[in-house]
Amino acid sequence: MTAPTLESIRVHPIKSLDATVRETARIVEGGGLAWDRRYAIVDSDGEYVNGKRERAIHRIGAAFDLEMGRVSLRVHDPGPGDPSPRGFDLEDDRTALEAWLAEYLGDEVSLRRNDEGGFPDDTDAAGPTVITSGTLAAVAAWFGGITPAELCRRLRPNLVLSGEAFAEDRLYDRPGTVVPFEIGGATIHGESPCARCVVPTRDPDTGAETEGFRERFVERRRATLPEWANEAQFDHYFRLMVNTQVPPESWGEAFSVGDPVTVGSPRSE
Repeated sequence: MTAPTLESIRVHPIKSLDATVRETARIVEGGGLAWDRRYAIVDSDGEYVNGKRERAIHRIGAAFDLEMGRVSLRVHDPGPGDPSPRGFDLEDDRTALEAWLAEYLGDEVSLRRNDEGGFPDDTDAAGPTVITSGTLAAVAAWFGGITPAELCRRLRPNLVLSGEAFAEDRLYDRPGTVVPFEIGGATIHGESPCARCVVPTRDPDTGAETEGFRERFVERRRATLPEWANEAQFDHYFRLMVNTQVPPESWGEAFSVGDPVTVGSPRSE
């Protein structure tokens, strides 16, 4: 990677809902980013209510004011049975927020909080996920009508770096190794290319399936896989973005948009 910098930081305060952009991020216990997936919506059986299991979650629009600890919720293209837009304090209005979600989803739900690492998608690689702006532009071009900004919402990365398409594939090597890289005061270990679920195949506002998305993605990913990507990591080609770990000595460290990224050499985990 040629002198990359950190272009944007995105955290998802409520798991499966919209991201909010930050200028600075701090790494918390477990290796995640402060506020990222701090809350999760769960059903009466304690299972996550997320985009993988519940298509309707895509139609919820969320805007966060993290300094005030508030969220505003609305339904995209609402119908007569959908709740009206409303703002909530994430703590003081928890019961009302849960009732809003239950009214929309048609089922009892609760909002859980975890300040020690949140509710990561991958508990074995719970660090921030990483992609480059070049990759977002290149992959969006595979699909007519999908912009890089929309693709970013579909893929849900935490950190977007400057750089050429697929430069983030330099941030992992063969299985059983990590690639250390530094941003600000933090050392992060790149581990593997992220296996994608059904969520990127859907319109992020409606949940409607983009016809042929997975097939087109797999075809183009295989054809454009750069020479620096370690193909031993690809049991299939529906993989994009990099999963990371953060060693405990970097917990509590912070970085900001504009910070340079320094990439080290692969080493054993």
